[in-house]
Amino acid sequence: MKALLDTLRAHKRGSACGIYSVCSSHPLVIEAAVRAAASDGGYALIESTSNQVNQFGGYTGMTPSDFKDFVAKITAQTALPAQRVLLGGDHLGPNCWRTLSADVALERSEQMVSDYVAAGFRKIHLDCSMSCAGDPDALSDRVIAARAARLCHASERAWRIHGGEAPVYVIGTEVPTPGGAAEDLEALAVTDSAAVTITLTEHLEAFSARGLEEAWTRVCALVVQPGVEFDHHKVIDYQPDKVRALSARIEREPGLVYEAHSTDYQTPAALAALVRDHFAILKVGPAVTFALRETLWALADIEQQLGIAPRESLQQTVLAAMQRDPRHWHAYYTEPKSQRVDLQFSLSDRIRYYWSVPEVSRACDALLANLHTRGIPLSLLSQYLPIQYAAVREGAIANDPRELLLAGIDRVLRGYARACHPDLATPAAGRLQ
Repeated sequence: MKALLDTLRAHKRGSACGIYSVCSSHPLVIEAAVRAAASDGGYALIESTSNQVNQFGGYTGMTPSDFKDFVAKITAQTALPAQRVLLGGDHLGPNCWRTLSADVALERSEQMVSDYVAAGFRKIHLDCSMSCAGDPDALSDRVIAARAARLCHASERAWRIHGGEAPVYVIGTEVPTPGGAAEDLEALAVTDSAAVTITLTEHLEAFSARGLEEAWTRVCALVVQPGVEFDHHKVIDYQPDKVRALSARIEREPGLVYEAHSTDYQTPAALAALVRDHFAILKVGPAVTFALRETLWALADIEQQLGIAPRESLQQTVLAAMQRDPRHWHAYYTEPKSQRVDLQFSLSDRIRYYWSVPEVSRACDALLANLHTRGIPLSLLSQYLPIQYAAVREGAIANDPRELLLAGIDRVLRGYARACHPDLATPAAGRLQ
């Protein structure tokens, strides 16, 4: 984590730099992130969430150790040295076990955090903001902080057993909904700067009560709400004027920056403004898998136009899988009239939970193989993927379906890279404008 801490220290000294975190378990997204870091000469910060990866496998079927090996295998096929991949755990806490009592949920959370640290994850987001069975609807700052300290204690114990770099921690009680809002949004309240003081005070006291004063020195970031979010079809844009007091508040904390969640779909200018205003860690997740889906749909349309598509299209295969198992989207897409559009095109991107379904994975592989064998005419590439077409014509990327797909993802990452590293004025070879 030295590279992460060095970046944050440079930011605190006045540099307009930051780091972005890619939160996804899709192999092509991870490959794109690793390749981006290699081309920029930087580090790839890859994070998994507690519902993606935990001791029971999460929805990916991977434990923390499995995910570490998964990322390492992908990295080994790129030009990025393994030591330039940083692993983080996002929303580590009782989120997956909210229907259980707090004691049981926290026991499971302790094991999860311990497993993350044992596997080599060193950026640990302690998120105990959600209520469990028997809790009041809204937890007090003191309870949240006490639970976070309990998980930090488990993390520290695991680190001392397994060794390696010391973990660094992210805390915060005003955590946006993981993966975007389920409801229709119009506006958001920015975290009040007084709430920052309360959060820090309660957490410091809770850490001290457990003898975690040294661990407290490794708390590097605080999650707050900067007024950014997205729902199914709208984006709440960052408005710097509304965060002036919040931005100024963190300047009083020598070792701390803000971490901004749900920055997906913000404009490049907004991302740069967030970093400038001390949101020096930017999280991105659904936006990159949304770009993946966009490009896959375009490639499937090209396949259809070429007359080489299978009887059941990729879109039909994915939608059928989603209808058979609606657990990942039924609470989000509740309007029957718009459901088919939402399933495919929602910014919430609940479709991302289905790429690893065996028949969907096979359909994606078949699409790429089919187009690789047939070749994509420039005329159709221009029609369906005009940005990639321009890059192909300039010789920046190859006219190969897999490379086109990676380029679609990279285009999202490019906005984050420029926001975090303003010196990247010109895209590296093979990267899109």
